[in-house]
Amino acid sequence: MHTKATEPTNDPTDEKQYRRRLTGRRGRRALIAGAGALALTAALGACGKADPYYSGSDKTVTLPTASWAGAEANTAVAKQILEKELGYRVKATQMDEPVAFDALNSGKADALMEDWRGVPKKEKKYVEEKKTVTYEGELGVTGHIGWFVPTYYAEKHPEVKTWKGLNKLKDDFKTPESGDKGQLLEGSPSYSTYDDAIIKNLGLDFKTVYAGSEAAQIKEMQKKYKAKKPFITYWWTPQWLNSKLDLTEVKLPKYKKGCDAVASEVKCAYPYTPLAKFFNKDFSENGGDAAEFLKNFKWSTKQQTKVVEDMTIRKMDTDEAAAKWVEENPDIWKKWMPKK
Repeated sequence: MHTKATEPTNDPTDEKQYRRRLTGRRGRRALIAGAGALALTAALGACGKADPYYSGSDKTVTLPTASWAGAEANTAVAKQILEKELGYRVKATQMDEPVAFDALNSGKADALMEDWRGVPKKEKKYVEEKKTVTYEGELGVTGHIGWFVPTYYAEKHPEVKTWKGLNKLKDDFKTPESGDKGQLLEGSPSYSTYDDAIIKNLGLDFKTVYAGSEAAQIKEMQKKYKAKKPFITYWWTPQWLNSKLDLTEVKLPKYKKGCDAVASEVKCAYPYTPLAKFFNKDFSENGGDAAEFLKNFKWSTKQQTKVVEDMTIRKMDTDEAAAKWVEENPDIWKKWMPKK
C-alpha cells in the first residue's frame, strides 16, 4: 500500500513513527529494510577483565533483534548495562527468527535474547547436530500466540469463542481482501505461524490476510475496535496493546506435545512458550563478562511490559525507556552482573 508523504506524528499507530520509536531512532539508530542493521554504536571505553572472545579493544556484542516491542526492550536494557557498566559496544541487528539462527551459527551474531521456538528445524540443526549454537535458558517471559476477537463481539456472538462456531459467522469477517471467506488478520509475513494449515485442516472457510507489519496490524485492529466492528486476528501475549483493547481468545483444539511437529498437518492451538535465549557457541564459551551477563539476564513479563509501555503508550524513545528502567531497578539488574 502506498500513501502520500505526511508530516511526522506522535501517533503510536503511525507505522514510520512507531518503528522509529521501537528502534530508538534519535540520531543513533537507523532502520534498514529487510534484515538490515540497527546500528547502536555509542561506545564507552573498554574496561574490566580481559575477554578472550574479543581481539584488541573492539568489544562489540551483536544482538539479533526481532521487530516487535518486547524484543526491542530486551536489547535496549541489555545495551544500557553492557555499555555503561561493562564497557562494551552493542550492535543490534534487526533479524527475523530464521535469519537470527543462521547468524548465530556463522558467528555474525552473538546472542538471541528472545526466541519463541518457532524454527525447530534450525534449532535442531545448529544446537543438536552442528553444535554451533547453545541454548542458554529462559528469558523469564512466557509467550502465547492465538486467535483473538474483540470482547464486545464475543459477548454478542458467544459461539465465536470456539473454532467450531467460526464458519457460520464468517460473513461478519469478510473483507475485500478475503473475498467470500472470512479474514484472519495477520501481521508480518515473516512471523512463524501455522494459521494456513490450521484453517485448512479444521475445514474453516477463512483466509489469512497480512497487514505487513506489527505496526500496520495494530493500526487495523485499533481502527476496527474504535468503530466496534468485528475482526479476528492472529495475536499474542505479552503485548502492550492488550492493556488498551479488551480481546477474547478463540479456543482452538487443545495443544498436545507434538501436534505441531509437521507444519502442514497442524490443527491444534499454539502452546504457552517460555521464551528462550540462544548464543553463538564461541561467544557462550569465550565471551567473558558480556556472555556471563547475558546468561544471567532474566526478567518477568511485568518487568518487560513496563519498558514496552514506556516505549509505546508513553511514547518514549527506546533507549530512554530502557535507561529509566535501569535507573529505577538496580536491585534487579545488579543480580545479573558477572561475578568478579
